[in-house]
Amino acid sequence: MSPALETITLGGGCFWCLEAVYERVRGVAGVESGYANGQASRPSYEQVCGGDTGCAEVVRVRFDPAQVTLRELLEIFFVVHDPTTPNRQGNDVGTQYRSGIYVHDAAQERIAREVVAELNATLGGRVVTEIEPERHYWRAEDYHQHYFANHPGQGYCAFVVTPKVEKFRRTFANRVREA
Repeated sequence: MSPALETITLGGGCFWCLEAVYERVRGVAGVESGYANGQASRPSYEQVCGGDTGCAEVVRVRFDPAQVTLRELLEIFFVVHDPTTPNRQGNDVGTQYRSGIYVHDAAQERIAREVVAELNATLGGRVVTEIEPERHYWRAEDYHQHYFANHPGQGYCAFVVTPKVEKFRRTFANRVREA
């Protein structure tokens, strides 16, 4: 019998990119795009993009730890986004695009801090990823859910999301969920 599913919340730029990657990871049971760790209540996409809500674009990843560990999920996270640029991923600029690991318990925080420390040792202390408890989470609007799957030819998806999905597939071929 498999243990209960766990949830981790990650912010690494546009949530469409992370959602598209994690939906392809073996052991991930579900991915939901949303907004977290700001002060706004029930913010809209337009409000979050305005940069005044304090919210980050995030994905909540539900996973089976018997199939994929939190460490493995974080290793994927750090390959598919740049953890060294504050409040920016590519052309997406603003606090809503910050790098963050929003934990749900003390064990997750310990693992996240270990992985970030290891990465910092490799990158000379340049990692800016924040590690905080998840707070004030709000599910994004329906049209953001499964965005890449529903709009693979859309410009942003073709030129930004697709390369991240391909990088995941090349780097973690053993983690890719079979179609």
